[in-house]
Amino acid sequence: MTLHTILLAVGPEDNDRAEELAEAVVEIGKPADAEVVIAHVFTESEFQRATERLDFDGDMADPNEVAKRHQTVRSMTKLFDEAGIDYSIRGEVGEHAEEIVDLATKVGADRVIVGGRKRSPTGKAVFGSTAQAVMLDAPCPVTFVRGADKE
Repeated sequence: MTLHTILLAVGPEDNDRAEELAEAVVEIGKPADAEVVIAHVFTESEFQRATERLDFDGDMADPNEVAKRHQTVRSMTKLFDEAGIDYSIRGEVGEHAEEIVDLATKVGADRVIVGGRKRSPTGKAVFGSTAQAVMLDAPCPVTFVRGADKE
């Protein structure tokens, strides 16, 4: 399968694993010379908090601009710039999994990359509602990047 477009889905909990996610994208996307779409999906309340924290006018804030200024995205773009990865940034407001799957379809993604964290034995059966829903509903293969264990 040829990779032209990779959708990297990031959210509010991904700041701690931004480097791991970016490294996975570089490992997969660099050899294929794939373009990466960094998608930061905000729920309504997350978007409101982000616009306040980033000093945007809440009524006029553009999700793409808010995503571009988000720390997680800025960390990733720095790594992509260093690796020579072409990327674009998309911000969406809505339910995480639904927006990720919709965006994967809109951009014609050949692969979606999502992050997660180590779970208890019970939690291992279910990766988490967002990651699980994306894996089940995405129009293309999904790579799950588990975060490093914190001891």
